[in-house]
Amino acid sequence: MRIYRGLPEQAAGPVALTIGNFDGVHRGHQAMLTRLVEAADDLRLSPALLTFHPHPREFFARGSAPPRLTPLRQKLDLLRRFGIATTFIARFNARLASLSPQAFIRDVLVARLQARWVLVGEDFRFGKGRAGDVTLLQEQAQTFSVEAMRPFTVAGERVSSSTIRDALRRGDLQGAAELLGRPYAISGRVGHGDKLGRSLGFPTANIALPANPPLSGIFAVRVHGLDGAAELGGKARTGVANVGVRPTVKHDAKPLLEVFVFDFDEAIYGRRVYVEFLRKLRDEEKYDDLTALTAQIRADVAQAREYFAAAR
Repeated sequence: MRIYRGLPEQAAGPVALTIGNFDGVHRGHQAMLTRLVEAADDLRLSPALLTFHPHPREFFARGSAPPRLTPLRQKLDLLRRFGIATTFIARFNARLASLSPQAFIRDVLVARLQARWVLVGEDFRFGKGRAGDVTLLQEQAQTFSVEAMRPFTVAGERVSSSTIRDALRRGDLQGAAELLGRPYAISGRVGHGDKLGRSLGFPTANIALPANPPLSGIFAVRVHGLDGAAELGGKARTGVANVGVRPTVKHDAKPLLEVFVFDFDEAIYGRRVYVEFLRKLRDEEKYDDLTALTAQIRADVAQAREYFAAAR
């Protein structure tokens, strides 16, 4: 997949284009990507995607923006699997936000991206003040055609990034997985920690997180990429993970993902791993001392092992 970080002066050739944030690349997004590739093949166009960074809600309300389901790198990794030839990552800034709907169509879709066929959701809004909608896009389209997709539903429920965030916040990992089409996962590079887990007998792989992760607590997890293969290649291992701020040992700490991998003790610093969340065991808690914390970790490990044994 070719990636443009910023809008090109002119795309390499005419494209079939879809537009959106695609946070989570959930089943609704997947339906759009499948339709895009199908139409591009019929029209003999290159399938392309326009997304934005940062998320527009982060630009307009940084302090209250919802947590991302997928950081940019993880989102790009997911998009590659659907046959997208080109992804344009537009820098969402004051200049882009100030474009009128008509200017966005003329300057971005036509002049820069050479769109010949455009796929959006029925509720698509664009341009300054979100003044543009599908009707306006169709009215203004002179050199491209427009298709609008209806919302994708699962068991009568509309699939959306916000619905998935709500499920993760409640600890409903099965519900989130049904909407995503896969277990919810966090991908990241293993970094150095304070080695406390090793001193307690539970060495962990530590992955830094954004300030506001979409879930928190203690989880049974499956980990890919530990053997140095691609993130979803090689042998997957099971374990138990903590997503949180470690209140027993830290004060005002940043969120961290700590993973204790069962029956594994190798140096993996710098390795990029993919952690799938399969079951929530409990919420994160503060304990009186390290002895109580160690006893609880031991109980968490036992509970996670029982879960995996029963799932075989």
